[in-house]
Amino acid sequence: MLTDGKIVAIKKPKAIDEGEVKQFINEVVILSQINHRNIVKLLGCCLETKVPLLVYEFIPNGTLYQYLHDSNEEFHVSWDTRLRIAAEIVGALFYLHSAASIPIYHRDIKSTNILLDEKYRAKVADFGTSKSISLDQTHVTTLVQGTIGYLDPEYFQSGQFTDKSDVYSFGVVLVELLTGQKPISSLREQEGRSLATYFIISMEENRLFDIVDVQILKEDKKEEIAFVANLAKRCLNLNGRSRPTMKEVAMELEVMRKFPNPLGIQQNQEDQEATESYAAACKSSKSNIDVDVTTFSDVQPFLPSETW
Repeated sequence: MLTDGKIVAIKKPKAIDEGEVKQFINEVVILSQINHRNIVKLLGCCLETKVPLLVYEFIPNGTLYQYLHDSNEEFHVSWDTRLRIAAEIVGALFYLHSAASIPIYHRDIKSTNILLDEKYRAKVADFGTSKSISLDQTHVTTLVQGTIGYLDPEYFQSGQFTDKSDVYSFGVVLVELLTGQKPISSLREQEGRSLATYFIISMEENRLFDIVDVQILKEDKKEEIAFVANLAKRCLNLNGRSRPTMKEVAMELEVMRKFPNPLGIQQNQEDQEATESYAAACKSSKSNIDVDVTTFSDVQPFLPSETW
């Protein structure tokens, strides 16, 4: 708690390690370039301590992982809530890829990096391994980093991370929302411990509704569930070029949430107009907005022009 009564969250390295300090510096540089309602806000940093500290807005309701997997059996996360959270994550990732002043790859999308605020709105967090890229770049070549269960197999093999690698990781989160299952589990040994593999096999065998969370099956939203499942399957395509972009995922989810019968063979005129207006709105949002800076005792506010 600050002297003015404001509650903040403090991020501190576990050890004085050059790699961790570099990630902290990277997080400041990345977050100083972006401002989005579904991305956690960095308020400042403190350098007068043994290890650097990052100061964030406090997000009170934990992570999406806890929300889905650590709740008791009586706790129910509705389909509409899951769909809204998915749309909020997609909106943040589309912003990073296409609407921020410099394209940014998150590189570690997973349900533990999605925080939930007081109204259970999604906030994408943890930009320690994120990369900003020039407009003419199509990928970054790095040592493979990420989390087992969410890691793009194509990136794992090539060492080349693209925007479609974030799409793959989001696909796994989408399957978590659909099934309520963890990304890696020893309980799925016959089909493989990976949720992504288990999901793809189940889809190919036409067993989707055998693996969907029983809580949401009761809501009679099978058409919407099937639509989202097919979208998740496309995100998890082993060939990155065959995956949709975040822009395409955002547009499809937005149209599905606004209009019924998403599985119609052709979009009706209303759907087409909605898609076009959504794309136009996203395009017009592209701007370089400075992140709000909060200053307080012993904390050094950052500015986008600062160098380290």
